[in-house]
Amino acid sequence: MRMAAPETTDEFFEFIRRSQFVCVGAKAALSRNNIEVYIARDIRSAWDDVAISQRLTSFAHKYSENSEPFRSFVVLFEKSDDMSEADFEDALWDRVQSLSNKDAMHGQNYDARVSSDPEDPHFSLSFGGEGFFVVGLHPRASRAARRFKYAALAFNLHDQFELLRESGQYEKLRSSILTRDENFNGSVNPMLARHGEASEARQYSGRAVGGDWRCPFDPKQRKFYDAL
Repeated sequence: MRMAAPETTDEFFEFIRRSQFVCVGAKAALSRNNIEVYIARDIRSAWDDVAISQRLTSFAHKYSENSEPFRSFVVLFEKSDDMSEADFEDALWDRVQSLSNKDAMHGQNYDARVSSDPEDPHFSLSFGGEGFFVVGLHPRASRAARRFKYAALAFNLHDQFELLRESGQYEKLRSSILTRDENFNGSVNPMLARHGEASEARQYSGRAVGGDWRCPFDPKQRKFYDAL
């Protein structure tokens, strides 16, 4: 199992600390030392998927035991500088499908609070019994806020957003992110939507997709393992 390389992790943390960085939730997680990082080889390869799956499951179980908000699990892929935006999107869904299949294969239940259907407005991924929203970053992202030196997948817990809603903090946090996004990029990301209004799958890669886009995630593959 590869441990987080200090210099790569430090670069990512400095990226979050930048004044123009959009996501204030990530800033809060970093300030609380609640970002767990795993360094992988190549987002186009399944080489690290078993280790990522194990770490992600452990991360989910720890959250289940202590549901403190502002936590993220981030995978940084060191070999990723020559990927187009479309290539990154394809690789993101390959990794997500592989990790989801492994989650089912190891007997983890899908979070009943979310839908496994990527066309459903209540869709989220699920690992270790917890729903997750994924944010993709890579060097050639069209949105400036999504550009980082390495390809990265940030797994954010769905339950955290629900806790923020219950405490009345969600809309304030969302408004702050949208304002910062507009200031940094010159416009608000057209893919952003509240959970329950449109499938969040459209937001994961950061690429602007049209109304005819169909998510390549296949929950039927999970059901094959569930039936074993």
